[in-house]
Amino acid sequence: MQLVILDRDGVINEDSDNYIKSVDEFVPLPGSLAAIARLNRAGYTVAVATNQSGVGRGLFDLATLGAMHDKLTRLLAEEGGRVDRVFYCPHSPDDACDCRKPLPGLMHQIATHYKTPLTGVPVIGDSLRDLEAARAVGARPLLVRTGKGERTLAAGKGLAEVPVYADLAAVVDDLVVPS
Repeated sequence: MQLVILDRDGVINEDSDNYIKSVDEFVPLPGSLAAIARLNRAGYTVAVATNQSGVGRGLFDLATLGAMHDKLTRLLAEEGGRVDRVFYCPHSPDDACDCRKPLPGLMHQIATHYKTPLTGVPVIGDSLRDLEAARAVGARPLLVRTGKGERTLAAGKGLAEVPVYADLAAVVDDLVVPS
């Protein structure tokens, strides 16, 4: 199985320092849905690993989060693509869970679900916490400049040997060899 793991906010859809709190605020980034469909056509299983502390902070509920993911599913289907599964951490930073990135709990859930080690699996994110979660399980961290990516680059920490791409479509250009 070829697996790729995507962060959500800032990689697939627009991000906000005020959180994506509603279905209307869930707006795909240009080219991201087509990029996921290209991964699917190339035989990749696409999983999403996303911190959603807005739930734990009381900014939105699990039904709203589910509705956002339903919208993603619907929009992807229109592009001929799909996400196999969304793994999310609903906890606030104060909850002391092990699934909030940069901790590797979501990555462990993914490895368990797919019954595969994540060694070398591409993990595409826009923040240092995404990269650190990937490294913790031996996956291959890749940074996009969208979302908080430029801010992550400007901070300059933890980026040694991490490839940097303009956006998800550019990563897919690198991962998917034209046939």
